[in-house]
Amino acid sequence: MSFFSEDRANELRTIFFESAQELLQALNEQGMRLEKQPGSPEIVREIRRAVHTLKGDSAACGYRELSEFAHALEDVLTDEIATGAGAGLAETVLASADGFESMLAAYRRGEQPSSYPAVRVMIEQLRGNSGTEIAQFTPEFMWTEYDRLLISQHAVRGQNVYNVGLEIDPQCAMRSAALQLVRNVLEEVGTPLAMHPSEETPEPPSVIEAALASHHPREWIERKCRVPGVVSRIVVQQSVASAPEAVAPPAPLQATPDNLQAPAPSQPELEAPHKLSTSLTSVENVLRVEADRIDAVLDLVGELIIAKSMFQTAVSDFGRRFPKDALYHRLHDALGLQAQVMQKLQRSVMKIRMVPVEQLFRRFPRIVRDLSKQEGKQVDLVLEGENTDLDKSILDALAEPLAHMVRNAVDHGIEMPDERQLMGKSERATIVLKAYHQGNSVVIEVSDDGRGINVERVRAKAIERGMISPEEAAQLDDSEALNLILEPGFSTAEQVTEVSGRGVGMDVVKGVIDRLKGTISIHTNRGSGSRFRLNLPLTLAIIKALLFRVSERLFAVPLTSVLEIMRASDKDVHVVGQHEVMQLREEVLPLVRLERMVDGKASEHEGKIFVVVVGVGDRKFGLIVDRLVGEQELVLKALDDQFMSTEMVNGASVLGDGRVVLILNVPVAVERFGRADSANRRSLEASA
Repeated sequence: MSFFSEDRANELRTIFFESAQELLQALNEQGMRLEKQPGSPEIVREIRRAVHTLKGDSAACGYRELSEFAHALEDVLTDEIATGAGAGLAETVLASADGFESMLAAYRRGEQPSSYPAVRVMIEQLRGNSGTEIAQFTPEFMWTEYDRLLISQHAVRGQNVYNVGLEIDPQCAMRSAALQLVRNVLEEVGTPLAMHPSEETPEPPSVIEAALASHHPREWIERKCRVPGVVSRIVVQQSVASAPEAVAPPAPLQATPDNLQAPAPSQPELEAPHKLSTSLTSVENVLRVEADRIDAVLDLVGELIIAKSMFQTAVSDFGRRFPKDALYHRLHDALGLQAQVMQKLQRSVMKIRMVPVEQLFRRFPRIVRDLSKQEGKQVDLVLEGENTDLDKSILDALAEPLAHMVRNAVDHGIEMPDERQLMGKSERATIVLKAYHQGNSVVIEVSDDGRGINVERVRAKAIERGMISPEEAAQLDDSEALNLILEPGFSTAEQVTEVSGRGVGMDVVKGVIDRLKGTISIHTNRGSGSRFRLNLPLTLAIIKALLFRVSERLFAVPLTSVLEIMRASDKDVHVVGQHEVMQLREEVLPLVRLERMVDGKASEHEGKIFVVVVGVGDRKFGLIVDRLVGEQELVLKALDDQFMSTEMVNGASVLGDGRVVLILNVPVAVERFGRADSANRRSLEASA
């Protein structure tokens, strides 16, 4: 049976899984601290507190295997064992954290979790090496003559009477209320006939003994009496007076056809409301809200921005017709106030979606620690800019790409300690994970002080795999050659390992970054290290854009991608190797006529032309457009594939007058059009 409705039970389990992930993250961090400071009493207490909370919360949700696993680990988290175990305790804590995470994943899938015998052996070894054993819990059940008479009377009536012993957890934060909590639970599962100590006892009890009449089986009573955070151990025995035969010591109750009840449900049960530990029910100043609800509010804010644009268009039309009307000035003032309030509302809602990148960065120290230990390398991970805010949807999407880049840095970038010594470097390598704001974007960098990337080897591998010809490879500059790393199936690893070498990874990273409307650039110095730079928008919902017309159609590009706008004449445009280019100060700028994408052909321009220079990373090109419309705030709407099959457009927006504007996918455009052949550029430079 369950004390909650199915909906409420699912909600509480969701809360448990969220809080459990936070506890596991804390467990990983403290375990790594303990590895660097073996035997630290303060760190051991922090770990014990996290494990204790996880034990209570999992028991409250009916996840018995996880609760017992946590209880076993908690038993060895003592100052005595920590002092003697050295780094072994930290290794056990980290291995247990992995076990906890796998068990949580199994519970989410509705599967039975593994018992992780290898980790339990590590725990038992710590307990054995410490020279101390956990004392067995053996309640005495010394009942008075009146108590024994009452037990016998209920036994004669055919009722099952149990002796129930409960040990109060030494870490219990509410020991004074333990007796009442236990009484409440006993009254739910049966009829308490006797209890020691009594409620008048002034001192908080360490052990509670009770005689209980109940029609439930022993296992069911034992499970229900495990009050999380209050009861650490429990013994349930059938009373001698009610047993079929008096034996000494009393034997555990054996199920018979007469007393066999309905089997305990296979699904984990939720305990009574008062059993939930404080970590699940009282989080100060934190309100957990589903992301879908915030997205719904953000969508409504977007609709308000469209409505504001419509109102602005109407007021402008009214002003042109009645410029001296007093109503126009009142409407204009009201529109200005509305715009200010709307901007504050938008910022407030956007801020709700923003979370610090620390939530993502926190998982990488453990990854680096495990991988460097596995490969015999010495690597330190430095985190910078952890308070940089980013849209949660973008942050969640970056988890796997960043993890792959960090693994690559350890596996490919960092040398073995002896190799680093020969190069005059410190044996300990450093990987830096850094985040910072740049305009309306967030930049995340992954850099290392390893061997760097061999650009010539990249070219050779690309030729070997048939990705480019030797002639094409010779014409690529270093920056373009490094971008080959991002192509599907590319890898310079000589052998396949558990970490890398399969040619799957960086192309997936690039795919995720493209979907997030971001860019990736690579910089390297042989012998000094490499740096991967991700440039991402703060949010995907609302953008500021530059609007322009091409063949009487309206387009937009994000302002963050616009480097400059210039006027040029037809004579400034040169055709070199089937590419249109122009000289922009000291460099060659490839040009793209969007008319060819829209109409399939380019029209003749007389006199001056507009060129919008857009860039992605260190690459840029010029868009030749017919007419500039202006800047505007746009609410980005995704387009279904059946309406838009080209990758050149990644969304649309509705203007105040009802017109639809298509938003260009600048990274894809750069990839497709923004690179003229190096030979062509050299030809133009030579002719200049």
